[in-house]
Order: sequence, then C-alpha cells, then structure tokens
Amino acid sequence: MISQSLDAIVVGSGPNGLAAAITLAREGWAVRAYEAGETVGGGMRSGEIGDGLTYDLCSAIHPLGAGSPCFRQWPLEEHGLRWIHPPLCAAHPLDGGRAAVLERSLDATVERLEEARRGDGKAWRGMVAGLAESWETLAPDLLRPMLRLPRHPLALAGFGARALLSARTLARLALRGDTARALFAGLAAHTMLPFNRAATSAPALVLGAAAHAGGWPFPAGGTQSLADALAAYLRALGGEIITGHPVTDLGELPPARAVLCDLAPAPFLRLAGERLSSAYRRKLRRFRYGPGVFKLDLVLDGPVPWAAADCGRAGTVHVGGTLEEVAAGEAAVNRGEVVERPFVLVAQNSLFDASRTRPGRQVLWTYCHAPSGSDVDMTDAIERQVERFAPGFRDRIVERRRTTAQGMEAYNPNYVGGDVGAGAGTLRQVLARPVLHPTPYRTPVPGLYLCSASTPPGGGVHGMCGYHAARAVLADHPKVRNGEGAGGGLSPGTSEAALGRSEPTRG
Repeated sequence: MISQSLDAIVVGSGPNGLAAAITLAREGWAVRAYEAGETVGGGMRSGEIGDGLTYDLCSAIHPLGAGSPCFRQWPLEEHGLRWIHPPLCAAHPLDGGRAAVLERSLDATVERLEEARRGDGKAWRGMVAGLAESWETLAPDLLRPMLRLPRHPLALAGFGARALLSARTLARLALRGDTARALFAGLAAHTMLPFNRAATSAPALVLGAAAHAGGWPFPAGGTQSLADALAAYLRALGGEIITGHPVTDLGELPPARAVLCDLAPAPFLRLAGERLSSAYRRKLRRFRYGPGVFKLDLVLDGPVPWAAADCGRAGTVHVGGTLEEVAAGEAAVNRGEVVERPFVLVAQNSLFDASRTRPGRQVLWTYCHAPSGSDVDMTDAIERQVERFAPGFRDRIVERRRTTAQGMEAYNPNYVGGDVGAGAGTLRQVLARPVLHPTPYRTPVPGLYLCSASTPPGGGVHGMCGYHAARAVLADHPKVRNGEGAGGGLSPGTSEAALGRSEPTRG
C-alpha cells in the first residue's frame, strides 16, 4: 500500500539514504525512499560470481559499521543482520614472509609490534588507546560536522593534535620499525590522498581505534545483508521503498515537507538544476573528488597462499609493502599516474563465511586506487602485487571480474570518476563538505537536503551522514509527528522562482 500523504522523501537507498529514512520514521514521519536500482543498498550490494558464489559489488568490510552510533541503536539483528569477526582485523605483508598485524585486542597488537621493534608497541598504544577505550563516548563527536563544538573537547584534544599531522610525519615521528610503519601506512591509504597532506593521520587513527573498539567485521551472507536489514527495519517502522524508480527531476516527486538526496554534488546538480541558487551551484561545482578505484573480483580454487601465515587469518589484507612504497604509490595516483606497484586492498570474506564458499572455491575481493575516470585495466598490476607476497597465487585464479574507475561511476553515479568515497577527504573538505556551514545538509531550497557521503562525516558504511541530515530536518520541522503537517514544503507545484529562493541562514 502506497501512502497518500508523505512527510519526507529520500532519493537513494545507500547506507545514508536508509539511515536518514529510518531516523525520520522512528519519529513518526511518513517516509518513502526511491531507488533507481532494482535492489536497495547503493554501495552495500552483493551479486553472483562464478557458479552461484556471492561477491560484494562495492564495500566488503565495515570498520565503522558495527561501531556506528546509529546502527548500534537500531535492532538490525532482528531483521537478519549478523556480523562476522575474522580472527584478525587486518594484516599487512612485508617481504621475507613477515606481516604487520592489527588485532581486535589492543594488548595483542601492542605485543606483536613490540616483538618487531622495541618501543613501537608502546607508541601504538599512545596513538590509539585513548580513542579506542572511549569509542562509545567519542565516536559521535568524530562522526559529525567538524564546525560544531564537540561534546567532549578535552577528551578529543590528544587525538586532534595527532590527527592534524600528515600520515608521513606521524609515522616517522612515532614509529621506528618498518612493521609498525607499514601497518600505519595501510590504514592511512584508505584516505586515497598523498601522505604528505595535512590531517591524513586522522582516518588512520580512527580506523585503528575502531578495530580495537569493535573490530572490522562484515555481514554474514554479503554486504547486501546489511542493506536488506536496514530496509526491513524501515518497512517495519511504516516506511516505504520503491525500487527500479530513477528520479531525474525534483518535479517528478509527490508533495512532501522534506526531500533528502543521497547524492554527491555532481548528480545532485543534475537533479536540482536551476532550482538551486547560483551561489550554491558554484560552491558545489568547486567540490573536489578523489582518485578512482579499479576493482578486481576473483574466484580461486583455494585460499590465497600467503607467505606470512597471519595474512590467512585476516579479513582485510593491505598489500603494498613498506610505508615508503605505499606513500609513493598514493602520491603518483593523485598526480594522475598509473602505478605499476599499487596499494591493493584485499578482503577475504569467504574464508570466514561458509555461506559464501564451497569445496574448492574461494572468492577474493580486491581493488587498487587509480586516476580519476581511468579506463586502464589494472588486473596485472594487482595480481603481481599479491603474487609478490603469496607465491603461486595466480595459479589459483579460476575466474576474474574487472571494473574500471569509469565502470564504478557507471555502477553508482555518486562515485564520480570512480571515487567510492564520494569526495576527496582533504582538510578543506573535512571542514567544508560540501560547503562551509555548521549544518551542511541544508541547501538554499527550503525543504531540500543532502544526506550523502559528500556530507559529514564522509565516506564509509556507517549511516551517520544520513542520520545527521535527518536530525537537521527534524530540527527544522519540530511539529511534524505521526503525519501531522504532511505534504507541506517541497512540491512539484512550487514555482521555479520560489524553489531558487536563498535563505541567508542556509547553505
């Protein structure tokens, strides 16, 4: 049954679109989500590879998923979600059969780093322990707009001092051995930025702390399981989801008090067009995207034969060698160069999820960073990097599925140029994402909001962009409960002039 009266419409059903819809539905709002694809999920989709094996089309491991402040407060387990925790969160192989290891246990990680180089374990503890031990308290401050005063400023002070440093600087100042530096480099490479940029330490510290606070799990059965659980919870709250329904113009939508768009600035500009003020359009056009990714999914006839046994116990493997090697590769990609030895992110979900394998078959998820919009096939480069640390790996490949950076954008228009983070994570765009404003989810059009990963806190499967956008909607419309006042705000009948009207306090 389709509601005849709506309070809010959400365009897109990625993690943030679903989180926004759920947040509003929990407050009694009548909500409908429109999804262009045939299934919900955005970057949380799974598909079939080989003979009925499950692989993830985009995200595979969720360091911020299980610890997300909004996901944790919702009964997603009642709707089919089950998290799987591999024995090790991550491993980073080095030449000579060695590997750096990120364990869920902080003490165990510290002990391993101390064994590799005396003093590095103690340094690691000093870098991440405070944040890991106070994760439940501090995560809401970290995963929100940076222009707002944090609720725990003193507790965040130590983190902030380190977070503003470049990854190269912090690694060299705090860590001495190549094992600990490599571990940090693998975390920092998730920024997809050169390691000499300010604040590239921040995501590395957050990811490290998240591992010790809650692990780096993944949903049993594939990432689609998380999307399906969110969708089921939304429907249980009375929300609606219409799939296979692309929205190409706001005028197509039925009347609603609020419209929230799970869209990056580029597709949002195409959707909203001249309804937005010229000043706001200019700001969105200045938004910068990061490098793309080349994704390679493989069916193997057995596990990857890693030279370092610890790599076979890790859900995530960071392949790229030393800090210097990873840093050089990331700098080259950001210059628009194709790298012969790229940083490769590997997920081994099928090793730990029996539903995703069968005798004689494993599925390996990999990607490397590539120049924005690249159509270069990086298959050989990825396979050579993995082979370097797992001799005999290429002999185990049964099937390949390739997706270039251009293909990633074709799969999801929010991934402009193949940027799966929906926007470069530079210091400027941490503060102004996509515009400099304490509440950047609002646009100059009353009732129209952004809720994608192009808003704070940025990329990752955590739903907090959508959650905060929905809280902004609730603050703007405090009297809309249980359908009261539905149908006001944005509607296809509103004039172009009115829709383009800019409010001084917005955007």
